[in-house]
Amino acid sequence: NLFVFGDEQHINYFNRHFGLVLRPARNASPHDSYAPGLHHLCLRVATEDDVRRACSALRTRGIDASPVQRYPQYAEDYYATFLNDLDGIRLELSNFRKDRRERFEGWEC
Repeated sequence: NLFVFGDEQHINYFNRHFGLVLRPARNASPHDSYAPGLHHLCLRVATEDDVRRACSALRTRGIDASPVQRYPQYAEDYYATFLNDLDGIRLELSNFRKDRRERFEGWEC
Protein backbone atom coordinates (compact mmCIF):
# COMPACT_ATOMS: atom_id res chain seq x y z
CA ASN A 1 0.00 0.00 0.00
CA LEU A 2 1.80 3.13 -1.24
CA PHE A 3 0.81 6.59 -0.04
CA VAL A 4 2.21 10.11 0.04
CA PHE A 5 2.42 12.05 3.29
CA GLY A 6 3.61 15.61 2.90
CA ASP A 7 5.86 15.33 -0.13
CA GLU A 8 7.36 11.93 0.78
CA GLN A 9 6.23 8.59 -0.55
CA HIS A 10 5.61 5.94 2.12
CA ILE A 11 4.79 2.26 1.94
CA ASN A 12 2.51 0.54 4.44
CA TYR A 13 2.53 -3.21 5.16
CA PHE A 14 -0.17 -4.52 7.44
CA ASN A 15 -2.23 -7.50 8.47
CA ARG A 16 -4.55 -8.24 11.37
CA HIS A 17 -1.61 -8.59 13.78
CA PHE A 18 0.64 -5.63 12.98
CA GLY A 19 1.44 -2.81 10.61
CA LEU A 20 4.74 -1.39 9.43
CA VAL A 21 5.25 1.92 7.63
CA LEU A 22 8.49 2.64 5.79
CA ARG A 23 9.52 6.09 4.67
CA PRO A 24 12.65 7.52 3.08
CA ALA A 25 15.57 8.53 5.27
CA ARG A 26 16.22 12.24 5.44
CA ASN A 27 19.95 11.99 4.96
CA ALA A 28 22.24 10.61 2.33
CA SER A 29 24.35 8.52 4.71
CA PRO A 30 24.57 4.80 4.01
CA HIS A 31 22.67 2.51 6.37
CA ASP A 32 24.52 1.80 9.63
CA SER A 33 22.96 -1.08 11.54
CA TYR A 34 24.38 0.26 14.81
CA ALA A 35 23.00 3.78 14.38
CA PRO A 36 19.55 4.58 15.82
CA GLY A 37 16.85 2.98 13.69
CA LEU A 38 16.52 -0.40 12.08
CA HIS A 39 19.26 -2.93 12.90
CA HIS A 40 18.03 -5.70 10.63
CA LEU A 41 14.84 -7.38 9.48
CA CYS A 42 14.33 -11.08 10.12
CA LEU A 43 12.01 -13.15 7.95
CA ARG A 44 11.04 -16.62 9.07
CA VAL A 45 10.48 -19.83 7.10
CA ALA A 46 9.29 -23.16 8.47
CA THR A 47 12.40 -25.33 8.61
CA GLU A 48 16.18 -25.43 8.41
CA ASP A 49 15.80 -27.06 4.98
CA ASP A 50 13.66 -24.11 3.86
CA VAL A 51 16.44 -21.73 4.95
CA ARG A 52 18.93 -23.77 2.90
CA ARG A 53 16.64 -23.84 -0.17
CA ALA A 54 16.01 -20.09 0.04
CA CYS A 55 19.73 -19.39 0.42
CA SER A 56 20.47 -21.53 -2.63
CA ALA A 57 17.76 -19.77 -4.65
CA LEU A 58 19.13 -16.34 -3.66
CA ARG A 59 22.67 -17.32 -4.64
CA THR A 60 21.43 -18.77 -7.95
CA ARG A 61 20.03 -15.31 -8.69
CA GLY A 62 23.37 -13.67 -7.92
CA ILE A 63 22.44 -12.44 -4.44
CA ASP A 64 25.28 -12.61 -1.92
CA ALA A 65 23.64 -14.58 0.90
CA SER A 66 25.87 -15.90 3.69
CA PRO A 67 26.25 -19.65 4.10
CA VAL A 68 23.50 -21.11 6.28
CA GLN A 69 24.87 -21.49 9.76
CA ARG A 70 23.64 -22.74 13.13
CA TYR A 71 23.65 -20.12 15.93
CA PRO A 72 23.47 -22.08 19.22
CA GLN A 73 24.21 -18.92 21.22
CA TYR A 74 20.63 -17.84 20.39
CA ALA A 75 18.89 -21.24 20.35
CA GLU A 76 20.02 -24.82 19.86
CA ASP A 77 17.95 -25.12 16.65
CA TYR A 78 18.59 -21.61 15.23
CA TYR A 79 19.68 -21.61 11.56
CA ALA A 80 19.99 -18.49 9.43
CA THR A 81 21.40 -16.85 6.34
CA PHE A 82 22.07 -13.12 6.00
CA LEU A 83 22.15 -10.71 3.07
CA ASN A 84 21.95 -6.98 2.45
CA ASP A 85 19.23 -5.26 0.44
CA LEU A 86 20.04 -2.57 -2.13
CA ASP A 87 20.08 0.10 0.60
CA GLY A 88 22.53 -1.88 2.73
CA ILE A 89 19.92 -3.00 5.25
CA ARG A 90 20.76 -6.40 6.67
CA LEU A 91 18.14 -9.10 6.13
CA GLU A 92 18.03 -12.40 7.97
CA LEU A 93 16.18 -15.53 6.95
CA SER A 94 15.77 -18.01 9.82
CA ASN A 95 13.83 -21.14 10.63
CA PHE A 96 10.76 -21.36 12.88
CA ARG A 97 12.57 -22.53 16.01
CA LYS A 98 11.01 -24.82 18.61
CA ASP A 99 10.69 -22.12 21.31
CA ARG A 100 9.07 -19.67 18.88
CA ARG A 101 6.75 -22.35 17.50
CA GLU A 102 5.64 -23.32 21.04
CA ARG A 103 5.04 -19.65 21.90
CA PHE A 104 3.07 -19.17 18.68
CA GLU A 105 0.94 -22.28 19.17
CA GLY A 106 0.25 -21.43 22.82
CA TRP A 107 -0.66 -17.78 22.16
CA GLU A 108 -4.23 -16.93 23.08
CA CYS A 109 -5.87 -13.96 21.39
